Amino acid sequence: MKSDKPKVVHEVLGTPMVRWVVDAAHAAGIDCVVTIVGHKREEVIPLVPDTRIAIQEQQRGTADAVLSAREALADFDGSLVVLSGDCPLITPATIQKLIDMREQADAAVVVLTMQLDDPFGYGRIIRDGKGHVERIVEQKDASPEEAAVCECNSGFYCFDARRLFAALEQVGNDNAQGEFYLTDVLAICREAGDAVCALITDDPMECLGVNTPEQLANVADIMQARIAAE
Repeated sequence: MKSDKPKVVHEVLGTPMVRWVVDAAHAAGIDCVVTIVGHKREEVIPLVPDTRIAIQEQQRGTADAVLSAREALADFDGSLVVLSGDCPLITPATIQKLIDMREQADAAVVVLTMQLDDPFGYGRIIRDGKGHVERIVEQKDASPEEAAVCECNSGFYCFDARRLFAALEQVGNDNAQGEFYLTDVLAICREAGDAVCALITDDPMECLGVNTPEQLANVADIMQARIAAE
């Protein structure tokens, strides 16, 4: 981001990115929100006083990050949505659709996916011969055939909380990044015989993440257009 500030502190239309995500969760009817923080957390925590705080002491991957929230959610059972603090365009309606699909299917997990013409850099959704979600393969670990798949992982999920934390205990880091991937939970749940589902978004824009100042400006333009349309 060419800045000393934590990424999620950067503002979209005057509001920090992380606030857009937390507010979307609340608008979707989620009362208990946990914010997982790590690097420069002292700048992030004051922005989310209406959430519980969980600390990831070392940045060891997305599975490790979610596992950091286990204590904060020790008394929780039911649908657990995982959102990304640098994706401020996610809507309450989509969050609710994820929850509804998981609960109707009694699935271990529902992943929000998107069809992209240029999927480079995104995890690919690998389906079996019957069209069921089998696993997610990260770009750096994908074979040429897998890399050709255009259905991609958005990074948004709805899990059954208890099955999620049980599966997280089994996640390893034998991959190109040497990290603990949250995406590995899908294959673990499938192997356990649990339902793994995908919700394909009809608006890939709401899954856009911000990693550069240019992307931040693009997201602000999209948000402004959305507000004007509403």
